[in-house]
Amino acid sequence: MADMQAIAEALIKGDRDTVLALVQQAVDEGASAEQILNEGLVAGMDVVGVRFKNNEFYVPEVLIAARAMNAGMEILEPLLAESGVKPAGAIVIGTVKGDLHDIGKNLVGMMLKGGGLQVIDAGIDVSAERFIELVQENGAELLGLSALLTTTMPQMATVIEAVKEAGLDVKVLIGGAPITQDYADEIGADGYAPDAASAVDLARGMLG
Repeated sequence: MADMQAIAEALIKGDRDTVLALVQQAVDEGASAEQILNEGLVAGMDVVGVRFKNNEFYVPEVLIAARAMNAGMEILEPLLAESGVKPAGAIVIGTVKGDLHDIGKNLVGMMLKGGGLQVIDAGIDVSAERFIELVQENGAELLGLSALLTTTMPQMATVIEAVKEAGLDVKVLIGGAPITQDYADEIGADGYAPDAASAVDLARGMLG
């Protein structure tokens, strides 16, 4: 029977080719796409997340693991769609207006995908209106905002205000180097994550 542990281990090592081969093999052997996703890819990314939190892994290792996961996902996504497996939930993420930083956001996006969520990446320099459009279009339960500059932090408050005015039932998570829990509380965000791995836990907790 297909070895889910081996898929997880190859992903943790960031061995893209092995992940591809093992995922394909598991599919050929009749394992369900959902099982391969949860017990192979998501399980592997969970370990990557824990190691990242414990400073055993750094950004390059996480990005390499995420790339391996994305390779496996390319095989699984059409199969998951066919079998009607729904992602755990949908999240729109983006860097707020005036801010062009995207490494942190991309990392969070990859790890959220690894955590089984549908990720809609709005990109950088995103206006409040655009965030709201994307949440509405995708029926997203969560909205993740990133800012790396102290000067763009107030944009987060603007987006949260716009979400309230639009009457959207969406939980807003914020993060980025200058952001703190105090700031999140001050502007009425639903959650704050200090790093990408924590963002996944936070998002899953809000959906669960």
